[in-house]
Amino acid sequence: MIKKIIVSFSLLLSLVSFAQEGTSSPYSFYGIGDVRFKGTIENTSMGGMSVIPDSIHMNIVNPAMYSSLKLTTYAVGGTFSVNKLKTDSQSEKAQRTALDYLAIGIPLKKLGIGFGLIPYSSVGYNVKSSSTDLNLIRTDSYNKGDGGVNKVFLGFGYQITKDLSIGADAQYNFGQIKTQNISIRYDSNGFPIQYATVELNKSTASGVNFNTGLAYKIKIDKKLTLFSSATYTPESNLNLGNTRTISLAQTISGVVAGVVGDPVDITVPSNKLKLPSKITFGIGVGDVKKWSIGTEVTLQNSSNFGNRFSDISNVSYQNASKFTVGGYYIPNYKSFSKYFSRIVYRGGFRYENTGLVINNTPIKDGALTLGLGMPLKGAFSNINIGFELGERGTKSAGLVSEQYMNFNVSLSLNDRWFVKRKYD
Repeated sequence: MIKKIIVSFSLLLSLVSFAQEGTSSPYSFYGIGDVRFKGTIENTSMGGMSVIPDSIHMNIVNPAMYSSLKLTTYAVGGTFSVNKLKTDSQSEKAQRTALDYLAIGIPLKKLGIGFGLIPYSSVGYNVKSSSTDLNLIRTDSYNKGDGGVNKVFLGFGYQITKDLSIGADAQYNFGQIKTQNISIRYDSNGFPIQYATVELNKSTASGVNFNTGLAYKIKIDKKLTLFSSATYTPESNLNLGNTRTISLAQTISGVVAGVVGDPVDITVPSNKLKLPSKITFGIGVGDVKKWSIGTEVTLQNSSNFGNRFSDISNVSYQNASKFTVGGYYIPNYKSFSKYFSRIVYRGGFRYENTGLVINNTPIKDGALTLGLGMPLKGAFSNINIGFELGERGTKSAGLVSEQYMNFNVSLSLNDRWFVKRKYD
Protein backbone atom coordinates (compact mmCIF):
# COMPACT_ATOMS: atom_id res chain seq x y z
CA MET A 1 0.00 0.00 0.00
CA ILE A 2 2.82 2.42 0.87
CA LYS A 3 4.41 1.77 -2.51
CA LYS A 4 1.16 2.49 -4.31
CA ILE A 5 0.82 5.77 -2.44
CA ILE A 6 4.37 6.78 -3.30
CA VAL A 7 3.92 5.89 -6.97
CA SER A 8 0.63 7.80 -7.13
CA PHE A 9 2.32 10.81 -5.57
CA SER A 10 5.16 10.54 -8.08
CA LEU A 11 2.69 10.50 -10.98
CA LEU A 12 1.05 13.63 -9.62
CA LEU A 13 4.44 15.27 -9.15
CA SER A 14 5.34 14.51 -12.76
CA LEU A 15 2.34 16.42 -14.10
CA VAL A 16 3.57 19.51 -12.28
CA SER A 17 7.32 19.15 -12.73
CA PHE A 18 7.34 18.47 -16.46
CA ALA A 19 5.67 21.85 -16.99
CA GLN A 20 8.45 23.62 -15.08
CA GLU A 21 11.71 24.91 -16.42
CA GLY A 22 14.24 22.09 -16.45
CA THR A 23 17.24 24.36 -17.00
CA SER A 24 18.56 27.81 -16.22
CA SER A 25 21.16 27.89 -18.99
CA PRO A 26 21.33 30.75 -21.53
CA TYR A 27 22.59 28.12 -24.01
CA SER A 28 19.07 26.65 -23.99
CA PHE A 29 18.11 29.52 -26.35
CA TYR A 30 19.63 27.56 -29.23
CA GLY A 31 18.31 24.51 -31.07
CA ILE A 32 15.46 22.93 -29.11
CA GLY A 33 17.00 23.79 -25.75
CA ASP A 34 19.33 22.10 -23.31
CA VAL A 35 19.32 18.40 -24.30
CA ARG A 36 19.08 16.32 -21.13
CA PHE A 37 20.86 13.04 -20.29
CA LYS A 38 18.42 10.18 -20.70
CA GLY A 39 19.65 7.92 -17.89
CA THR A 40 18.63 7.39 -14.29
CA ILE A 41 20.23 8.89 -11.17
CA GLU A 42 22.13 5.63 -10.74
CA ASN A 43 23.72 6.15 -14.18
CA THR A 44 24.29 9.86 -13.59
CA SER A 45 26.17 9.16 -10.34
CA MET A 46 28.64 7.04 -12.32
CA GLY A 47 29.41 9.77 -14.83
CA GLY A 48 26.55 8.62 -17.08
CA MET A 49 28.02 5.14 -17.51
CA SER A 50 25.35 2.50 -18.30
CA VAL A 51 27.22 -0.58 -19.54
CA ILE A 52 26.71 -2.69 -16.37
CA PRO A 53 23.42 -4.68 -16.13
CA ASP A 54 21.32 -4.42 -12.98
CA SER A 55 18.53 -6.73 -11.81
CA ILE A 56 16.74 -4.21 -9.53
CA HIS A 57 17.36 -0.84 -11.23
CA MET A 58 16.02 0.31 -14.58
CA ASN A 59 18.45 1.20 -17.34
CA ILE A 60 16.57 3.48 -19.74
CA VAL A 61 19.67 4.24 -21.83
CA ASN A 62 20.03 0.76 -23.34
CA PRO A 63 16.72 -1.09 -23.92
CA ALA A 64 18.56 -4.44 -24.05
CA MET A 65 19.06 -4.05 -20.28
CA TYR A 66 15.31 -4.45 -19.61
CA SER A 67 15.88 -8.20 -19.88
CA SER A 68 18.19 -8.03 -16.82
CA LEU A 69 15.35 -7.05 -14.47
CA LYS A 70 14.22 -9.69 -11.97
CA LEU A 71 11.54 -7.59 -10.25
CA THR A 72 8.97 -5.11 -11.47
CA THR A 73 10.60 -1.73 -10.94
CA TYR A 74 9.12 1.74 -10.47
CA ALA A 75 11.70 4.49 -11.03
CA VAL A 76 11.31 8.22 -10.49
CA GLY A 77 14.05 10.83 -10.15
CA GLY A 78 14.50 14.58 -9.87
CA THR A 79 17.23 17.21 -9.68
CA PHE A 80 17.82 20.43 -7.77
CA SER A 81 20.47 22.52 -9.51
CA VAL A 82 22.43 25.62 -8.52
CA ASN A 83 24.16 27.44 -11.38
CA LYS A 84 26.70 30.25 -11.22
CA LEU A 85 26.80 32.10 -14.55
CA LYS A 86 29.89 34.17 -15.33
CA THR A 87 30.97 36.51 -18.13
CA ASP A 88 34.07 38.70 -18.27
CA SER A 89 32.25 41.43 -16.34
CA GLN A 90 29.24 39.90 -14.58
CA SER A 91 28.21 37.03 -12.36
CA GLU A 92 24.74 35.71 -11.50
CA LYS A 93 23.22 32.71 -9.74
CA ALA A 94 20.21 30.64 -10.78
CA GLN A 95 18.36 27.64 -9.38
CA ARG A 96 15.97 25.07 -10.77
CA THR A 97 14.10 21.96 -9.70
CA ALA A 98 12.87 19.42 -12.24
CA LEU A 99 11.68 15.86 -12.63
CA ASP A 100 14.18 13.79 -14.63
CA TYR A 101 12.19 10.65 -15.42
CA LEU A 102 9.25 8.46 -14.52
CA ALA A 103 9.52 4.84 -15.68
CA ILE A 104 8.29 1.30 -15.05
CA GLY A 105 10.09 -1.94 -15.95
CA ILE A 106 8.37 -5.35 -16.03
CA PRO A 107 10.28 -8.68 -16.29
CA LEU A 108 8.60 -11.55 -18.16
CA LYS A 109 11.17 -14.36 -17.95
CA LYS A 110 13.58 -13.72 -20.86
CA LEU A 111 11.64 -10.63 -21.95
CA GLY A 112 11.70 -7.26 -20.22
CA ILE A 113 9.36 -4.36 -20.97
CA GLY A 114 9.99 -0.73 -20.11
CA PHE A 115 7.91 2.41 -20.54
CA GLY A 116 7.81 5.90 -19.12
CA LEU A 117 8.14 9.64 -19.56
CA ILE A 118 11.38 11.64 -19.74
CA PRO A 119 12.36 15.18 -20.77
CA TYR A 120 14.44 15.28 -23.95
CA SER A 121 15.30 18.99 -23.86
CA SER A 122 14.53 21.99 -21.67
CA VAL A 123 14.44 25.73 -22.27
CA GLY A 124 14.78 28.13 -19.36
CA TYR A 125 16.64 31.43 -19.46
CA ASN A 126 16.14 35.09 -18.52
CA VAL A 127 18.83 37.35 -20.00
CA LYS A 128 19.21 41.12 -20.35
CA SER A 129 21.50 42.73 -22.95
CA SER A 130 22.16 46.34 -24.03
CA SER A 131 23.49 48.02 -27.18
CA THR A 132 24.00 51.64 -28.30
CA ASP A 133 23.97 52.85 -31.90
CA LEU A 134 25.87 55.74 -33.52
CA ASN A 135 23.09 58.20 -32.58
CA LEU A 136 23.49 57.25 -28.90
CA ILE A 137 20.14 55.47 -28.91
CA ARG A 138 20.37 52.68 -26.36
CA THR A 139 18.31 49.49 -26.63
CA ASP A 140 17.77 47.20 -23.66
CA SER A 141 16.61 43.69 -24.62
CA TYR A 142 14.98 41.32 -22.13
CA ASN A 143 14.99 37.74 -23.40
CA LYS A 144 13.07 34.97 -21.67
CA GLY A 145 12.33 31.37 -22.66
CA ASP A 146 10.65 28.30 -21.19
CA GLY A 147 9.27 24.92 -22.20
CA GLY A 148 10.96 21.98 -23.89
CA VAL A 149 10.50 18.63 -25.60
CA ASN A 150 9.41 15.50 -23.70
CA LYS A 151 9.50 11.82 -24.66
CA VAL A 152 7.06 9.02 -24.00
CA PHE A 153 8.82 5.71 -24.60
CA LEU A 154 7.90 2.03 -24.82
CA GLY A 155 10.53 -0.65 -25.31
CA PHE A 156 11.57 -4.25 -24.79
CA GLY A 157 14.70 -6.24 -24.08
CA TYR A 158 15.07 -9.93 -24.91
CA GLN A 159 17.65 -12.38 -23.59
CA ILE A 160 18.77 -14.40 -26.61
CA THR A 161 21.25 -16.42 -24.57
CA LYS A 162 22.39 -16.30 -20.96
CA ASP A 163 25.03 -13.74 -21.94
CA LEU A 164 23.52 -11.85 -24.91
CA SER A 165 20.51 -9.50 -24.96
CA ILE A 166 19.00 -7.20 -27.56
CA GLY A 167 16.41 -4.47 -27.25
CA ALA A 168 14.61 -1.57 -28.88
CA ASP A 169 12.27 1.21 -27.90
CA ALA A 170 10.00 3.66 -29.69
CA GLN A 171 9.80 7.25 -28.49
CA TYR A 172 7.16 9.89 -29.20
CA ASN A 173 8.45 13.46 -28.85
CA PHE A 174 6.13 16.31 -27.96
CA GLY A 175 6.21 19.72 -26.29
CA GLN A 176 6.10 23.48 -26.70
CA ILE A 177 8.81 26.12 -26.48
CA LYS A 178 8.01 29.78 -25.83
CA THR A 179 10.48 32.65 -26.14
CA GLN A 180 9.87 36.35 -25.56
CA ASN A 181 11.93 39.43 -26.38
CA ILE A 182 11.08 42.87 -24.98
CA SER A 183 13.04 45.80 -26.50
CA ILE A 184 13.00 49.15 -24.70
CA ARG A 185 14.76 52.09 -26.35
CA TYR A 186 16.26 55.18 -24.69
CA ASP A 187 17.00 58.49 -26.38
CA SER A 188 20.42 60.17 -26.38
CA ASN A 189 19.59 61.81 -23.04
CA GLY A 190 18.84 58.47 -21.40
CA PHE A 191 15.04 58.85 -21.29
CA PRO A 192 12.90 55.84 -22.28
CA ILE A 193 10.95 56.12 -25.52
CA GLN A 194 7.21 55.79 -24.92
CA TYR A 195 6.62 52.43 -26.62
CA ALA A 196 8.49 49.15 -26.40
CA THR A 197 8.19 46.18 -28.75
CA VAL A 198 7.30 42.72 -27.54
CA GLU A 199 8.08 39.70 -29.73
CA LEU A 200 6.58 36.34 -28.77
CA ASN A 201 7.67 33.11 -30.49
CA LYS A 202 6.10 29.69 -30.04
CA SER A 203 7.22 26.31 -31.39
CA THR A 204 5.08 23.19 -31.03
CA ALA A 205 7.13 20.01 -31.43
CA SER A 206 6.12 16.49 -32.48
CA GLY A 207 7.88 13.47 -33.91
CA VAL A 208 8.87 9.83 -33.47
CA ASN A 209 12.27 8.20 -33.12
CA PHE A 210 13.71 4.81 -32.22
CA ASN A 211 16.56 3.44 -30.13
CA THR A 212 18.19 0.00 -30.33
CA GLY A 213 20.55 -1.74 -27.95
CA LEU A 214 22.85 -4.71 -27.46
CA ALA A 215 24.34 -6.07 -24.23
CA TYR A 216 26.85 -8.89 -23.76
CA LYS A 217 28.58 -10.31 -20.70
CA ILE A 218 31.02 -13.15 -20.17
CA LYS A 219 32.71 -14.68 -17.11
CA ILE A 220 36.48 -14.32 -17.22
CA ASP A 221 37.06 -16.17 -13.93
CA LYS A 222 35.06 -17.28 -10.86
CA LYS A 223 34.39 -13.74 -9.68
CA LEU A 224 35.02 -11.35 -12.55
CA THR A 225 32.62 -10.65 -15.41
CA LEU A 226 33.37 -8.65 -18.54
CA PHE A 227 30.53 -6.45 -19.80
CA SER A 228 30.03 -4.73 -23.15
CA SER A 229 27.17 -2.82 -24.70
CA ALA A 230 26.18 -0.74 -27.72
CA THR A 231 23.21 1.47 -28.55
CA TYR A 232 22.25 3.11 -31.81
CA THR A 233 19.68 5.83 -32.40
CA PRO A 234 19.05 6.54 -36.10
CA GLU A 235 18.43 10.05 -37.40
CA SER A 236 14.80 11.20 -37.16
CA ASN A 237 12.64 14.24 -37.83
CA LEU A 238 11.22 16.64 -35.27
CA ASN A 239 8.38 18.73 -36.68
CA LEU A 240 8.11 22.30 -35.37
CA GLY A 241 5.02 24.41 -35.93
CA ASN A 242 6.20 28.00 -35.46
CA THR A 243 4.28 31.22 -34.76
CA ARG A 244 5.40 34.79 -34.07
CA THR A 245 3.52 37.90 -32.87
CA ILE A 246 4.71 41.48 -32.45
CA SER A 247 3.06 43.91 -30.01
CA LEU A 248 3.55 47.49 -28.87
CA ALA A 249 3.74 48.04 -25.12
CA GLN A 250 3.47 51.19 -23.01
CA THR A 251 6.53 51.94 -20.89
CA ILE A 252 6.66 53.95 -17.67
CA SER A 253 10.12 54.83 -16.36
CA GLY A 254 11.62 52.03 -18.46
CA VAL A 255 9.13 49.39 -17.23
CA VAL A 256 6.55 47.76 -19.50
CA ALA A 257 3.09 48.73 -18.20
CA GLY A 258 0.86 46.94 -20.71
CA VAL A 259 0.27 46.02 -24.33
CA VAL A 260 -1.22 48.68 -26.59
CA GLY A 261 -3.57 47.52 -29.37
CA ASP A 262 -3.82 44.06 -30.90
CA PRO A 263 -0.76 41.86 -31.54
CA VAL A 264 0.32 41.53 -35.16
CA ASP A 265 0.90 38.02 -36.50
CA ILE A 266 4.16 37.65 -38.42
CA THR A 267 4.41 34.79 -40.90
CA VAL A 268 7.36 32.55 -40.11
CA PRO A 269 8.04 29.16 -41.68
CA SER A 270 7.54 25.98 -39.74
CA ASN A 271 10.61 23.83 -39.44
CA LYS A 272 11.66 20.20 -39.58
CA LEU A 273 14.81 19.56 -37.56
CA LYS A 274 16.97 16.49 -38.00
CA LEU A 275 17.47 14.88 -34.61
CA PRO A 276 21.00 13.47 -34.97
CA SER A 277 21.90 9.82 -35.11
CA LYS A 278 23.87 8.60 -32.09
CA ILE A 279 25.96 5.54 -31.29
CA THR A 280 27.41 4.50 -27.91
CA PHE A 281 29.96 1.81 -27.09
CA GLY A 282 30.71 0.66 -23.55
CA ILE A 283 32.92 -1.85 -21.77
CA GLY A 284 33.27 -2.75 -18.10
CA VAL A 285 34.54 -5.35 -15.67
CA GLY A 286 33.79 -6.34 -12.10
CA ASP A 287 32.39 -8.62 -9.45
CA VAL A 288 28.76 -7.49 -9.79
CA LYS A 289 27.85 -8.06 -6.13
CA LYS A 290 30.95 -6.21 -4.91
CA TRP A 291 32.27 -3.70 -7.43
CA SER A 292 32.34 -2.79 -11.10
CA ILE A 293 33.98 -0.16 -13.28
CA GLY A 294 33.36 0.78 -16.88
CA THR A 295 33.73 3.37 -19.60
CA GLU A 296 31.63 4.54 -22.55
CA VAL A 297 32.10 6.64 -25.67
CA THR A 298 29.19 8.36 -27.43
CA LEU A 299 29.40 9.80 -30.96
CA GLN A 300 26.60 11.96 -32.32
CA ASN A 301 26.19 13.15 -35.89
CA SER A 302 24.83 16.59 -34.96
CA SER A 303 26.51 18.71 -37.67
CA ASN A 304 23.20 18.86 -39.60
CA PHE A 305 21.20 20.06 -36.60
CA GLY A 306 19.58 23.51 -36.63
CA ASN A 307 17.48 26.06 -34.75
CA ARG A 308 13.75 26.56 -34.40
CA PHE A 309 13.88 29.78 -36.43
CA SER A 310 16.14 30.60 -39.36
CA ASP A 311 16.97 34.14 -38.16
CA ILE A 312 19.11 33.00 -35.19
CA SER A 313 22.69 33.98 -36.04
CA ASN A 314 26.22 33.37 -34.69
CA VAL A 315 25.51 29.69 -34.09
CA SER A 316 26.39 26.47 -35.89
CA TYR A 317 26.68 22.78 -35.05
CA GLN A 318 29.37 20.15 -35.29
CA ASN A 319 29.47 16.45 -34.50
CA ALA A 320 29.24 15.87 -30.76
CA SER A 321 31.10 13.36 -28.58
CA LYS A 322 31.06 12.26 -24.95
CA PHE A 323 33.44 10.19 -22.82
CA THR A 324 32.41 8.72 -19.46
CA VAL A 325 34.04 6.53 -16.85
CA GLY A 326 32.49 5.34 -13.61
CA GLY A 327 31.70 2.51 -11.26
CA TYR A 328 30.37 1.39 -7.89
CA TYR A 329 31.45 -0.40 -4.72
CA ILE A 330 29.37 -2.41 -2.19
CA PRO A 331 31.23 -3.37 1.04
CA ASN A 332 28.95 -6.35 1.84
CA TYR A 333 25.53 -6.62 0.19
CA LYS A 334 24.55 -9.59 2.46
CA SER A 335 25.20 -7.79 5.76
CA PHE A 336 22.14 -7.59 8.02
CA SER A 337 23.78 -5.98 11.03
CA LYS A 338 25.72 -3.17 9.32
CA TYR A 339 23.52 -0.94 7.19
CA PHE A 340 26.41 1.08 5.72
CA SER A 341 27.95 -2.13 4.38
CA ARG A 342 24.92 -2.57 2.11
CA ILE A 343 25.05 0.95 0.68
CA VAL A 344 26.14 1.24 -2.97
CA TYR A 345 28.88 3.87 -3.34
CA ARG A 346 29.07 5.32 -6.86
CA GLY A 347 31.42 7.72 -8.64
CA GLY A 348 32.43 8.84 -12.11
CA PHE A 349 33.54 11.49 -14.56
CA ARG A 350 32.25 12.71 -17.91
CA TYR A 351 33.51 15.09 -20.57
CA GLU A 352 31.70 16.08 -23.74
CA ASN A 353 31.78 18.31 -26.74
CA THR A 354 28.10 19.29 -26.93
CA GLY A 355 28.20 20.01 -30.68
CA LEU A 356 26.98 23.58 -30.15
CA VAL A 357 29.26 26.25 -31.63
CA ILE A 358 28.63 29.93 -30.78
CA ASN A 359 30.79 32.78 -32.10
CA ASN A 360 33.04 30.09 -33.62
CA THR A 361 33.63 28.63 -30.13
CA PRO A 362 32.65 25.01 -29.32
CA ILE A 363 30.72 24.60 -26.08
CA LYS A 364 32.28 21.92 -23.85
CA ASP A 365 30.89 20.33 -20.67
CA GLY A 366 32.62 18.29 -17.95
CA ALA A 367 31.67 17.04 -14.48
CA LEU A 368 32.66 14.89 -11.53
CA THR A 369 29.90 12.75 -10.02
CA LEU A 370 29.25 10.92 -6.76
CA GLY A 371 26.30 8.95 -5.44
CA LEU A 372 24.84 6.64 -2.81
CA GLY A 373 22.29 3.85 -3.18
CA MET A 374 20.62 3.37 0.21
CA PRO A 375 18.48 0.21 0.58
CA LEU A 376 15.10 0.41 2.25
CA LYS A 377 14.49 -1.90 5.18
CA GLY A 378 13.14 -5.33 4.32
CA ALA A 379 13.05 -4.81 0.56
CA PHE A 380 15.12 -4.63 -2.61
CA SER A 381 13.91 -1.06 -3.07
CA ASN A 382 16.24 1.85 -2.43
CA ILE A 383 16.69 5.61 -2.39
CA ASN A 384 19.48 6.95 -4.59
CA ILE A 385 21.26 10.25 -3.99
CA GLY A 386 23.65 11.81 -6.50
CA PHE A 387 25.85 14.88 -6.76
CA GLU A 388 27.33 16.51 -9.86
CA LEU A 389 29.92 19.27 -9.91
CA GLY A 390 30.69 20.59 -13.37
CA GLU A 391 31.32 23.44 -15.76
CA ARG A 392 29.97 24.20 -19.22
CA GLY A 393 30.90 26.92 -21.68
CA THR A 394 33.57 29.60 -21.48
CA LYS A 395 33.93 33.31 -20.72
CA SER A 396 35.91 33.91 -23.91
CA ALA A 397 34.35 35.14 -27.19
CA GLY A 398 31.70 37.05 -25.24
CA LEU A 399 30.11 33.82 -23.94
CA VAL A 400 29.00 32.53 -20.54
CA SER A 401 30.70 30.04 -18.24
CA GLU A 402 28.30 27.92 -16.18
CA GLN A 403 29.55 26.36 -12.97
CA TYR A 404 26.85 24.03 -11.68
CA MET A 405 26.04 21.77 -8.76
CA ASN A 406 23.29 19.21 -9.29
CA PHE A 407 21.70 17.37 -6.38
CA ASN A 408 19.83 14.27 -7.58
CA VAL A 409 17.33 12.07 -5.73
CA SER A 410 15.52 9.01 -7.02
CA LEU A 411 13.32 6.17 -5.82
CA SER A 412 13.70 2.66 -7.21
CA LEU A 413 10.79 0.59 -5.89
CA ASN A 414 10.58 -3.15 -6.56
CA ASP A 415 7.77 -5.67 -6.42
CA ARG A 416 6.81 -9.08 -7.85
CA TRP A 417 4.14 -9.21 -10.54
CA PHE A 418 2.59 -12.21 -12.32
CA VAL A 419 3.73 -14.61 -9.58
CA LYS A 420 0.94 -16.90 -8.39
CA ARG A 421 0.65 -17.01 -4.60
CA LYS A 422 0.84 -20.44 -2.94
CA TYR A 423 -1.28 -19.26 -0.01
CA ASP A 424 -4.07 -16.67 0.14
